[in-house]
Amino acid sequence: MRYWAYFAAKLAAAAAALCALLWVIDGIWPAEAHPPALAPLRDAPKILAYNIVVLGWFLLCAGALAAIVFDQRRRCRVCLRRLRMPLETGSWGSMLLSGRPRIEYICPYGHGTLKEEELRISGIRTPEWTAHDGGLWEELRASGKESDNKP
Repeated sequence: MRYWAYFAAKLAAAAAALCALLWVIDGIWPAEAHPPALAPLRDAPKILAYNIVVLGWFLLCAGALAAIVFDQRRRCRVCLRRLRMPLETGSWGSMLLSGRPRIEYICPYGHGTLKEEELRISGIRTPEWTAHDGGLWEELRASGKESDNKP
């Protein structure tokens, strides 16, 4: 629930900032209450500048949305920290044996791992989140102790 609330808060903050920017843009180019019949011909450079600025604002909105979604996908579902330690598994040479290469990210506190394709050609597969009960680090420490005991 916190994961989606954080996502909604980021979207709301970006929407507020971008709406304020649009309000400033509209303040620079106020609309006339009763424009004359030949206003589009008379004010063509002004209208063109306004359209270019609004296009830039739209591209800024699209970029902000893409950045928010990209950042959100790389966060832990429990503690909202950024996922760390990317681990590449598989290779293109042994794809028939082990499948396509993947990248695994892990939460620094052991809440879970995110497995996603190394190369996304089609958007069909979504990244796979695997939650852990908190015993992930104990498992890793135990396997490290076992390898230390072997000569």
